Amino acid sequence: MYKSFSMELAGRTLTVDIGRVAKQANGAAFMHYGDTVVLSTATASEKPREGIDFFPLSVEYEEKLYAVGKIPGGFNKREGKASENAILTSRVIDRPMRPLFPKDYRNDVTLNNMVMSVDPACRPELTAMLGAAIATCISDIPFDGPCAMTQVGLVDGEFVINPSQEQWKNGDLNLTVASTKEKVIMIEAGANEVPEAKMIEAIYLAHDVNQTLIAFIEKIVAEVGKPKHSYVSCAVPEELTEEIRRLVPQEEMEAAVFTDDKQTREENIRVITERLEEAFAENEEWLAMLGEAVYQYEKKTVRKMILKDQKRPDGRQMTQIRPLAAEVDLIPRVHGSAMFTRGQTQICNVCTLAPLSEQQRLDGLDENEVSKRYMHHYNFPSYSVGETKPSRGPGRREIGHGALAERALLPVLPSEADFPYAIRTVSETFESNGSTSMASTCASCMSLMAAGVPIRKMVAGISCGLVTGDTDDEFVLLTDIQGLEDFFGDMDFKVTGTTEGITAIQMDIKIHGLTRPIVEGAIARCREARLFIMDTCMKPVISEPRPEVSPYAPKIEQIMIDPQKIGDVVGKQGKVINKIIEETGVKIDIEDDGSVSVCGTDKDMIAKAISIIEAIVTDVEVGQVYTGKVVRIMNFGAFVELAPNKDGMVHISKLSDKRVGKVEDVVNIGDEVTVKVIEIDKMGRVNLSMKPADLAKKD
Repeated sequence: MYKSFSMELAGRTLTVDIGRVAKQANGAAFMHYGDTVVLSTATASEKPREGIDFFPLSVEYEEKLYAVGKIPGGFNKREGKASENAILTSRVIDRPMRPLFPKDYRNDVTLNNMVMSVDPACRPELTAMLGAAIATCISDIPFDGPCAMTQVGLVDGEFVINPSQEQWKNGDLNLTVASTKEKVIMIEAGANEVPEAKMIEAIYLAHDVNQTLIAFIEKIVAEVGKPKHSYVSCAVPEELTEEIRRLVPQEEMEAAVFTDDKQTREENIRVITERLEEAFAENEEWLAMLGEAVYQYEKKTVRKMILKDQKRPDGRQMTQIRPLAAEVDLIPRVHGSAMFTRGQTQICNVCTLAPLSEQQRLDGLDENEVSKRYMHHYNFPSYSVGETKPSRGPGRREIGHGALAERALLPVLPSEADFPYAIRTVSETFESNGSTSMASTCASCMSLMAAGVPIRKMVAGISCGLVTGDTDDEFVLLTDIQGLEDFFGDMDFKVTGTTEGITAIQMDIKIHGLTRPIVEGAIARCREARLFIMDTCMKPVISEPRPEVSPYAPKIEQIMIDPQKIGDVVGKQGKVINKIIEETGVKIDIEDDGSVSVCGTDKDMIAKAISIIEAIVTDVEVGQVYTGKVVRIMNFGAFVELAPNKDGMVHISKLSDKRVGKVEDVVNIGDEVTVKVIEIDKMGRVNLSMKPADLAKKD
């Protein structure tokens, strides 16, 4: 049965077609927002996946380049692996929806979002977020929705609901907020130092818009929603839980987890688990569930200690940050390096500078964004958590963490005009026990300053955790959560910023939403902590960017030339520019607007290349003095190259103040000589003089 539903959303029409396409999926929503079209589907397996202790949810965001009238590049001419934007969008959809599925559900679920048309005024990412929620809500898959998502921009000081691609790119705020009917369940933001109060205002503006969307979704579900199917629960039997508690009293479990050393805690839990395995050796069903049962017991113990006893596993106060340490220049010969340590989390960041031609080229659905000048890459090797597994390249988590730290630093980077470099920072995780992305932000900030990148302000980041009780008023906020508090807690609220305001937010939760006091408290707690980190750890090591880039970094000088003369600099088949590069060893990049970047490690060679280019684009005038090379000798004089494709002739009588019998008595081919333009005849021929009297004469 085909039904269509429409509503006005931020001045544009949102239309949802149900039953029109993809009818074999558990749920499908054919989304139209303006001329943006996304097909969102939700499917689930009939049976749970055996042998797993997690909910196998997969979220896909597929960018079809036909949506913007492009044919994919490459040999195969078809879409390949997901772009970074697609991966980040999938994560933004996943994070608010995952907690709303039953915790004991083990059926495979896939939420697929295929972008088929893009209207620049209606962002496809937002359309897909709404489509995924609607497709799941109307399906028979167990889901505690509805939920909705809204984006907010900040343009010229005014909030914009669901901004266009251009407003999203050029505004001061990129905020995405997901909500249920009662609470906020996800926040993702990039911001240009937006003050905390302004950010909270924007979050709850989006939350209010979400309520109109939820009412719209409820109407759709009421008319076309399917009854939710039953499923096999994978919850731990109560009898097993009780027996474990009998064999391992609460006091013993508390003693096992109460330590600030991750390895000690893991060893304590391993010993307890082995003892229980021996006790249940003849009960295969219980043995299969033992790992999850011990995890749940450990989780309840930690939560009880924090919430009821106000006691953190490592003994810290609720607002206390773990021991901090920082240093710069630990890696020789790279352009910039820094290491940031917070407890058992340690990140080494390395900065590399290169010409703008080395910036990343993008081939996506946003036609306004074709390249990326600043890249932050994050790596998480298995040794950082004491494990062993082969490296398969960065996964979605690594890409997401890198993007968060990248977003955190973007607002403070210098403009291309002020600093004409492509910039790459790489965060290597040496050790991990909670919130490596925030450590990456701190390390990359120091690494940039050590490399001589003139960032406007220092940026730091920290994560705030949460443990909730039975009521909305019963909760504890935890500053600087470690891994255990992240695993067993309810929230990972990451905030980066300067002394003036927020530059990025990423919030993950495992419960059905946050109240406003929790959101406001977490943002305030993160501000207090990041200022403490800057003042006590980062500034004592490096307080401002170095005045010059590293001696190992390329030096870049920029000049502007008349765009009409770009061809003269390049020359036929690139002969002129290639000759300059060969002579000087520099790299030259020329933009269509006449901007010329000359990059090299030798300042003298950079100056020489610029001198040649300026000579090419400057019209020859009487009275100018040049240093050129003798390229041809005739009986009556010598021809000197003033610049590529620009020659002048020194008559034999102008070679010296004395009489010259033979040109070769004074100059030979290849000699570098200083000459002065004394005449440009009617034919445009340039006559030169080497006579000291002419060179000394002021015109």
